[in-house]
Amino acid sequence: MTPTASRRVALITGGARGIGRAIAADLARDHAVAITCFDSAPEGLPDGALAIRADLRDPASPAAVMAAVIDRFGRLDVIVNNAGVLEPSPVDAFDQDAYRAIFDVNVIAPHGLLSAALPYLGAGAAIVCISSVNAVLPPKGAAMYGASKAALDLWTRAMAKELGPRGIRVNAVAPGAVNRPEDPRDAALTQAFVDLTALGRLATPDDIAAAVRYLAGEQSACVTGEVLTVSGGYRL
Repeated sequence: MTPTASRRVALITGGARGIGRAIAADLARDHAVAITCFDSAPEGLPDGALAIRADLRDPASPAAVMAAVIDRFGRLDVIVNNAGVLEPSPVDAFDQDAYRAIFDVNVIAPHGLLSAALPYLGAGAAIVCISSVNAVLPPKGAAMYGASKAALDLWTRAMAKELGPRGIRVNAVAPGAVNRPEDPRDAALTQAFVDLTALGRLATPDDIAAAVRYLAGEQSACVTGEVLTVSGGYRL
């Protein structure tokens, strides 16, 4: 075990690319950072970061992830539940295994990680979930994804109430469409999303990371049970 003294430690699930990588890079400015990754090789990890290969659908993964974090850093202060599964779920087709995977990763894994982490989380710890505007704006053809994010929002509020007496805060960030250069959309689809935003632009991974930093830090010390939408004013 390598103690981190007074430096806070953050765990970001799905931190190998995209939004998760941006969050890890941002928090690494003043945190020791661990990430989980599934099938993406870590790219450009912050110096000293710990990468943990984990399949969050596996019931054994929360305990294994937590053991790796504590073995390296000796403490944990922030969990960012970023890993997510987005699969189509058209009403005229049914794939129970695919739908179960959506809920296993998007809802059940955060609960399992928190349960495994509780012995190490003290007053001042923060949990931040990456939700989606789809939790309240149902996506056509992806109802199970939207339903999983709605469940995650409810879980966020429930855990905020349950853990508030311990001084642990639980919040969420709900992105709209995010402009990710490594995973570009069709130009026409991108423009259609842009046209629906008040600011006339999509969010970037760095925009989401900035919101996570706020909710994980002391500036939001009296904020819990909230879902912060970062969408450029999508469909206002």
